Amino acid sequence: MDSELNSQIQSKRDDFRSNVLDDHTAGDNPVELFMRWFKEAIASEEKEPNAITLATFNPQTQLPNVRIVYVREILESGEWCFYTNYNSCKGKELLHHPFASGLFFWPLLERQVRVQGSVKKVDPAISDTYFRTRPRESQVGAWVSKQSEKIIDIEDLYMGVYALAQQFEDQEVPRPPHWGGYLLIPEYYEFWQGRPARLHDRIIFEKTPSGWSRSRLMP
Repeated sequence: MDSELNSQIQSKRDDFRSNVLDDHTAGDNPVELFMRWFKEAIASEEKEPNAITLATFNPQTQLPNVRIVYVREILESGEWCFYTNYNSCKGKELLHHPFASGLFFWPLLERQVRVQGSVKKVDPAISDTYFRTRPRESQVGAWVSKQSEKIIDIEDLYMGVYALAQQFEDQEVPRPPHWGGYLLIPEYYEFWQGRPARLHDRIIFEKTPSGWSRSRLMP
């Protein structure tokens, strides 16, 4: 074991003092609280405020998979929209198990938001609209990349990009049928606010037939 590295890891213990989360500041609506926190994350100049750690489940291996994706739209109802290749690892896992967990981490504000919920594809027209806003290079790449598959020869990827760029020269690049958006529909929220002495504030909201139920968790 690298004792010096472990010593550095163990010594890195910043205390948290920026904000407080209690029943009053949390309110009764997790969507409103999330939107307020998200706007504050943007205002605080977090480097990637819309980056979410997304966890899905692989039914074959019985193991979770996790990666960073970018939330591109947040609906007023609280649903989070992200885009990917439907044939990717996450796409195949969501096909068989359409549920996921997501985590926003905003270190400058000493905050986390964790959700669990179901996932569904967005309407194709919505995916078309967003695809048109992407850089042209990304549009071409979406056609060529067989996301999550092993690469035999990297030159094949580059040649494929070049060929598609030539094919679509002087015309709009259409959205590939295997690429589009998903909505993560939260049914559980946990809001985490860092506090001194590791006595963190944690408030959860759970969806019920009559609305949202709020509780506090031990730190």
